[in-house]
Amino acid sequence: MQSFEKLPFTYDRTKSFISQLGDWVGDVFYDILPEAGFEIRDEQIFMAFQLERAFAEKKVIFAEAGVGTGKTIAYLLYAICYARYIGKPAIIACADEALIEQLVKPEGDIAKLSKVLNLNIDVRLAKAQEQYLCVQKLEKLREDEDHTEVYEDVSETIPAFVYNNAPMQQFHFYGDRKTYPDLNNETWRKMNWDAFQDCSVCEKRHRCGMTLTREHYRKAGDLIICSQDFYMEHIWTEESRKRKGQLPFLPEASSIIFDEGHLLEFAAQKALAYHVRHDLLEEILERLLANDVREEAAVLVDEIISHSLYMFQEIEKGTTEVKGSLRRELQISPQLISEIKQFKKLLSALEDALVFESELYTIEDYQLKIVEEHLEMLQYSLSLLAEKSNVITWVTKVEGVTTLVIMPNLVEDVLQEKVFSKKLPIIFSSATLSTNNDFGYISGSLGIKNYLSFTVQSPFNYKDNMRVLIPRDSEKEKLQTVIEVLKETEGRSLLLFNNEDELETFRHLSKTNNELAGYKFLFEGDQELSSIVHTFQHEEQTCLCAIHLWEGLDIPGPSLSSVIIWSLPFPPNDPVFNGKRKNAHDPYQEVDLPYMLLRLRQGIGRLIRTSSDRGIIAIVDEQLSKNEQLFEEVRSILPAEVDISNR
Repeated sequence: MQSFEKLPFTYDRTKSFISQLGDWVGDVFYDILPEAGFEIRDEQIFMAFQLERAFAEKKVIFAEAGVGTGKTIAYLLYAICYARYIGKPAIIACADEALIEQLVKPEGDIAKLSKVLNLNIDVRLAKAQEQYLCVQKLEKLREDEDHTEVYEDVSETIPAFVYNNAPMQQFHFYGDRKTYPDLNNETWRKMNWDAFQDCSVCEKRHRCGMTLTREHYRKAGDLIICSQDFYMEHIWTEESRKRKGQLPFLPEASSIIFDEGHLLEFAAQKALAYHVRHDLLEEILERLLANDVREEAAVLVDEIISHSLYMFQEIEKGTTEVKGSLRRELQISPQLISEIKQFKKLLSALEDALVFESELYTIEDYQLKIVEEHLEMLQYSLSLLAEKSNVITWVTKVEGVTTLVIMPNLVEDVLQEKVFSKKLPIIFSSATLSTNNDFGYISGSLGIKNYLSFTVQSPFNYKDNMRVLIPRDSEKEKLQTVIEVLKETEGRSLLLFNNEDELETFRHLSKTNNELAGYKFLFEGDQELSSIVHTFQHEEQTCLCAIHLWEGLDIPGPSLSSVIIWSLPFPPNDPVFNGKRKNAHDPYQEVDLPYMLLRLRQGIGRLIRTSSDRGIIAIVDEQLSKNEQLFEEVRSILPAEVDISNR
């Protein structure tokens, strides 16, 4: 429903909305914001009026704007007003769940605009399913002696209406990951939703925190903020959910903004992946056997469970660990292909048998539907694997559970059909979208054929405000440089790592090295990430150690006075990136190096967030002391006016 009366300017219906919106945006940047103490940034104003083209023409635009441009305020002004004009919310898809919280924090850009423009901005968060508590999984911890205390603490936060017939007027939001900041990631995974939860048969589904929150954010008037992973999950499941009579995860949008849009391809691939697990199949089929099924179907079920177990034993034999990655390489042997084909024949036989069972009405419709859908997923995903239809395959093993993952290598055709063929403004916002001002790589990988683009540089004075340290002599200087930077900045440092192994290596050093003993280190994974970021921002002289904060982290002021890059962020040699390498003529030049340089630019961009910020960038990767060409590649992406020193 259109809300012309909620527009922050008087709208004349006889004139172009976009031109009137542009006039108001000009007033905001030249008059209203400066009067409120905001500095006028020519780069930000240039960006804003470039974005106007996307809204006027309802096109995709790549908005590459350097750090400090004020990208968020520029796109928010258009997105909010356009949402009210169209009568549908704008969707902002961030790089990950942690960055969702960055946008809505009290000192964030949405809060600033709301105050300065006297706008009541209706913004709601749409977090991914795994960010919510699963009451059924929580109950399983009741008898777990190792987690008794955790169970008691968390169960006290569950509202009474979940367990009784209290009226829903007593509802309040519950179960969000952020509610339990002190739980580490490992403990949280024991009680949160996961992809193998059968929500459709859950007796708590209508009183579930995730379900109720979903109903809440669908009613947003201005903005819905989600992760890119969740947005792509919405895209891939939209049609199937409609066929089942379910609402899509997200409502229709007036516009879409991909914040840190250079990461969208990876989110798309992840969402389109199929996950195959023996234990889940066994659970679903054994539930089926609890019904009055014919002996023929029961025998097939037993055969399938037995064959699935054997097939997964073959899968485990063919897996090897990949250093720096949770994805294990899978060697697809002729024996495994043979087992998959036999398994698929058994699945087909069971599918035929279930058609007959459905006519006998001995199995409830919803339960039969769950089995049929799971068998259909298995048939399709295993066919892709057996036929090697341009797929990437890997194996994960978490808490003893083996999962076979099958993912399409290239997703551009699906993206073009389901996302970019829509006639609406779609904004890619990032400081790193092009290579030498060419947007061909990202547009090609996403299947975008018709787009607008622009590049605007950062307004900051890097020469005076940034120092860059790169030790060039020996590996021994790595830790010594880190210690010296921490001393100079009295902590106040963001340490970026490339994988879990590096993070744990430094965690050990922080406990055993006397020179590091005086600093307070916060480690990603020890608590909910946004709460760790909040502590880092508000408690000076703390050091934040992270793997997933190369993008989007916005900590202005002295709390973040140095960024230490432990190793250059090259992609791992795991199946996903090996799949990309196989499609490249020169894998290093076309995949590894561009990815590393782009991510490195993002990491460096965490340091200077305002014109008054000052600090140190330290890149302590030993490779830079041995590889002159690599050193020059790194130098090329640093601000041209910044000098590099060994100390």
